Amino acid sequence: MTAQHTPDHDQPHDLVGIGIGPFNLSLAALAHGIPDTPRTAFFEQRPAFHWHPGMLIDGATLQVPFLADLVTLADPASPWSFLSYLRHRQRLFPFYFAERFHIHRAEYDAYCRWVAENLPGLHFGHQVDAVRWNSERALFEVDYTQTGADGEAEALGRVHTRNLVLGVGTAPHIPEPLKPLADAPVVPVVHSADYLTHRERLLGADHITVIGSGQSGAEIFLDLLRARPEGREKIHWLTRTEAFTPMEYSKLGLEHFTPDYTRYFHSLPQTARDQLLPRQWQLHKGIDTETIAAIHDELYRRTLHGGWPDATLTPGVAVRTAGRVATTQVELHLEHLTQGTRTRLTTDAVVLATGYRERPLDRLLAALDPYLRRDHAARPRVDDHYRLHLDPAISRTGSAVYVQNAERHTHGVGAPDLGLAAWRSATILNTLTGTRPYPLPDRTAFTTFGLERPGAGPHPRHTLTPLAEPR
Repeated sequence: MTAQHTPDHDQPHDLVGIGIGPFNLSLAALAHGIPDTPRTAFFEQRPAFHWHPGMLIDGATLQVPFLADLVTLADPASPWSFLSYLRHRQRLFPFYFAERFHIHRAEYDAYCRWVAENLPGLHFGHQVDAVRWNSERALFEVDYTQTGADGEAEALGRVHTRNLVLGVGTAPHIPEPLKPLADAPVVPVVHSADYLTHRERLLGADHITVIGSGQSGAEIFLDLLRARPEGREKIHWLTRTEAFTPMEYSKLGLEHFTPDYTRYFHSLPQTARDQLLPRQWQLHKGIDTETIAAIHDELYRRTLHGGWPDATLTPGVAVRTAGRVATTQVELHLEHLTQGTRTRLTTDAVVLATGYRERPLDRLLAALDPYLRRDHAARPRVDDHYRLHLDPAISRTGSAVYVQNAERHTHGVGAPDLGLAAWRSATILNTLTGTRPYPLPDRTAFTTFGLERPGAGPHPRHTLTPLAEPR
């Protein structure tokens, strides 16, 4: 194994990104459009860009409009927009006549891969091993391992940078009671993230159980249902929520995914944020109404000639424990949370549509831990410009560590939303450069979420008179 450096390694970068998902890809694309482009490098351990490949189910669409691409909501004229991609592929007229506002997931993945394959400064097959602060040079050091097509280490390298941005994304989450299922390799037990990889094996099972009622669970249930013979579907769909609930998708409800709401949420005390987040689950964990309608339509169609489909949909159910039965099945111990009743379900395959969690940053930032400032729950504190709060020994030099999709506890439900990607990237670049290469709007919502609008400019409104204290 040899040691190597990126070109001009003696010259520090202005920004090094760790992870290349949609959010850091957005940042790289917008950075590329700045005059006197900052010196950037982005590292990703995977060999190429892929966006949730296990959930690119045929016909599944994004839950945000195509305008929520990597750049458009900050720079509609960018050469890296979705419309530019269509023009490059000579597909503008077909898209125009298709009249699609919500594009297929597979198309979004192809668009992002087009950007990733053509944008300079992206380094795939590079695993970042450590990050540290070099106080003598007043720079961050980033150590990485370059890997080959087989995943084996080929070379070691190091770069220096004034700023970092962490975009390491999320990881599939398996709740504790369900972890024994993942240890049953003979029985197909897969997280929804790997659904398409195991789809044929799942369809070969006699009975299938889907656990989780969010959009992923709904899409998988519908896909399995459509592929099973009528009258012999043999599918269970279980969820802890009280109902198979539609996602909040009203026009004013969507304003929770605006910069205005993000600023409001960030201005709240941390205790208020922590109490508020769990109550907002329907903003991002429900099912879109079209998918619910498609499921009902498919179930109804199977009753046209009499009888009911062999599909059981049960909300309000928790999996208490789980384990293997012999070598070919698993047994789920279930409890109905309202009835208080318990039962067992034996099944031949399980899909865990149990969501994702932010990847922990502690290992990656271990060497920076003495410099990090944390909240009462030991989470990194993040300012309104997406910078980690760092010891003055670093912050006074002008260097910073930015985060993308690791700030839900400080910035709210919009943190993982694709619709805020370009705005957050532009905010980071405006802060990093100390200029405004991307002018951003002062106001983005009709709703005024608090009695004052934190961090925003004035706008016409009635004056609110403070209430006098009672005597």
